[in-house]
Amino acid sequence: MGPLRKRQNTGVRQEQIKRAVLDIIEKEGLARLSTRRLAERVGISEAAIFRHFRTKQDIILGIMQDVKNGMVGAMRAAAQQDKPADKRLFELMCAQVKYILANRGMNILLFSEAAHANDSVLKKELRAILASQKELVVKVIKDGIEEGLWRDLMNAEDAATVYMGIPISLNIELVLNRKGVNVEGFCKRMYFLFSGILAK
Repeated sequence: MGPLRKRQNTGVRQEQIKRAVLDIIEKEGLARLSTRRLAERVGISEAAIFRHFRTKQDIILGIMQDVKNGMVGAMRAAAQQDKPADKRLFELMCAQVKYILANRGMNILLFSEAAHANDSVLKKELRAILASQKELVVKVIKDGIEEGLWRDLMNAEDAATVYMGIPISLNIELVLNRKGVNVEGFCKRMYFLFSGILAK
């Protein structure tokens, strides 16, 4: 193990631990995530990890809270702007893409832990995050229909369900393209495809 770092307050250590979890998952894969590897990455003992988070579930819940504040918060800010719905939808999509790219291990962690660990608490939190995202998309689509931008026969709930596949497409692109993904280019391509579904 490398040299231990100086003692930090709990908030700082919690952020370091959460960031290290996502970094390990992104660079080495979920299977390589262990308390030993995590402790090495942060520069603390394994026991110290559990002074800052009682359980592994608490670490994941902390990451989920970051997603609510960061990603869903940025999507909400984009959705609530005083702009036409098509502009808001594009900015909402880009806010989500930017967050996922800045936190690459996040989707892998959240979906695998909630699904494979069969953890009801994590599933409930993940459902809440997804529901918040979908609610924002539905609202923007309904606004666009009212503004005359998109077909009024469009079922906004169904369209939002299709939208929810965009982050999955981004994850596939990240797996297949290790060099990275251009945020603006990806947003434009996905927006072009998605707006085609909504178009009159």
